[in-house]
Amino acid sequence: MQYFNFDPYSLPPEAEELRQEVREFLHKELADYPAVLRSRSWAGLDPDFSRKMGEKGWIGLTWPKKYGGGERSFFERYALLEELLAYGAPVGSHWIADRQSGPTILRFGTEEQCHRILPGIIKGESFFCIGMSEPDSGSDLASIRTKADKVDGGYLINGTKVWTTGAHHCDWMIALVRTSPPSENRHAGMSQFLINLKQTKGLTIDPIQNLAGEKHFNMVVFEDFFVPEEDRIGAEGDGWQQVTAELAFERSGPERYMSSIQLLIELIREAKLDPSKKAQEQIGRLIAHLATLRRMSISVAGKLESHSNPALEASVVKDLGAIYEQEMPEIAHRFARTEASMTAATDFEQVRAYITQAAVSFSLRGGTREILRGIIARGLGLR
Repeated sequence: MQYFNFDPYSLPPEAEELRQEVREFLHKELADYPAVLRSRSWAGLDPDFSRKMGEKGWIGLTWPKKYGGGERSFFERYALLEELLAYGAPVGSHWIADRQSGPTILRFGTEEQCHRILPGIIKGESFFCIGMSEPDSGSDLASIRTKADKVDGGYLINGTKVWTTGAHHCDWMIALVRTSPPSENRHAGMSQFLINLKQTKGLTIDPIQNLAGEKHFNMVVFEDFFVPEEDRIGAEGDGWQQVTAELAFERSGPERYMSSIQLLIELIREAKLDPSKKAQEQIGRLIAHLATLRRMSISVAGKLESHSNPALEASVVKDLGAIYEQEMPEIAHRFARTEASMTAATDFEQVRAYITQAAVSFSLRGGTREILRGIIARGLGLR
């Protein structure tokens, strides 16, 4: 039987030095940023803030210098992400490109694609979305039906992607599509493509409003949408191998347990107004879980730093992190004196209202609980 491997790591001095630099930057740039906006966490969009991040050299921090990256460690990147999430910085514009799209291009793309695409990401000027989920596919990514038919000079894509975060604000999508019909091997016949979302012929993007009244998700429809040959990522038919590697990047960061951190901050402030043993126990439990998840997440960063595959451990952190984040609003409700409302007078009530509505999706994004536990079971040799 195989086991989890969460090796203990400590962040090196250079990571803590960067942390202080990031804190000073955030204090200057976001001093008056409202708590309810901080609660949007990495879903908050501000292209200008992303460009400032690019100017600081904090996007593509671990990427090669020849593309404009920083060639710094994953531990330094971890400290950077922790501070951004703890502050509730509006990093949503560049988040996906930095977290997984760029690394996917680096690992599987051509040298031409790297030189053409990565510098824009690093400058905070080129934004990406994820083209995986489809209608009627549920969590079964292998059942996708969007297809790419070979034509002269490229491919024609037809099909639909859904729950595509930020597509209406993005420049590019990395889409997983079928380049050959399904077979007994359900994971065969898929390929990934760079989709230029500014090319509107044959492309329709429709935003979907969520419970909080925001339009983060989209439905993206392709109708004979042309993609040139040079925008295929990797070899034709290697899409499944590539997308599983991309999902490991998606599940590996501290955002998987820190999306609700603003509610914890406000909960502590609220508890100070009427201290009690019950409040101490509940908040102490949340802090203890946070510390444990942090140690596990830093271990995943250590795997990335050592070029090990973090897929199994990242899935564990993502699953436990979603449970933790969805539990927090329930605990906050026990301390509430009034009904949660986005228009309430206090930061606590506004943040509680937002996180209560947003947290519903936390166990869906990045893979449902059932899918993650299937990955974990296979990784442990249990199925």
